[in-house]
Amino acid sequence: MKLHTDYSQRVVIATHDLPWLDSPMSGVQRRMLERDGEEVARATSIVRYAANSHFSAHTHGGGEEFFVLEGVFSDEYGDYPAGTYIRNPVGSTHTPFSQEGCTILVKLWQMHPDDQQRVAIDTPQTAWVPGLVKGLEVMPLHSFGTEQVALVKWAPGTQFSHHSHWGGEEIFVLEGVFEDEWGTYPQGTWLRNSHGSRHTPFSRQGCVIYVKTGHLSKECLA
Repeated sequence: MKLHTDYSQRVVIATHDLPWLDSPMSGVQRRMLERDGEEVARATSIVRYAANSHFSAHTHGGGEEFFVLEGVFSDEYGDYPAGTYIRNPVGSTHTPFSQEGCTILVKLWQMHPDDQQRVAIDTPQTAWVPGLVKGLEVMPLHSFGTEQVALVKWAPGTQFSHHSHWGGEEIFVLEGVFEDEWGTYPQGTWLRNSHGSRHTPFSRQGCVIYVKTGHLSKECLA
């Protein structure tokens, strides 16, 4: 399966409008955002676990990165409530489940094999730091090579300068409404801007976004 695999193209998806598709495991469904492969694939998805559902034990050959959007996600290593950011490196194994149900934003097979740091961050309990412009706050989550992952909080009326993205940019709007000269992106929107793309972002209402940059150049995708 190939879905949005041309990384030179801009992609904007209102994820709430996508259908839920059944996974091979009962009670686990997903909304596919990008995918290159079949059941084992480079993929970005919204995954929903029904209460008392589970996924079989498996190994992440290409690593796994996820952010808990709702509910509580669990595995044999712990319980991760909404707002938790997790990175399971290449070669890691776990058996995920959810007792109360949960929804996560998950990325598979997109991690460098040398990036072996497991990350688990409870973002509601983590401090924000000042951003580059007034009204902007940042919560760094991970960095490796050119890749940077963070949460960014925009106060109402915040404007950022016109800039380009070496290695591209990926955004998921967690709260509020994010904007740029190309459009308006409410909560639940997923954007992928290609390597070298340019824009002038702002937020009139205020928002919180998950941002990943520096991972979409030809070198990173090779």
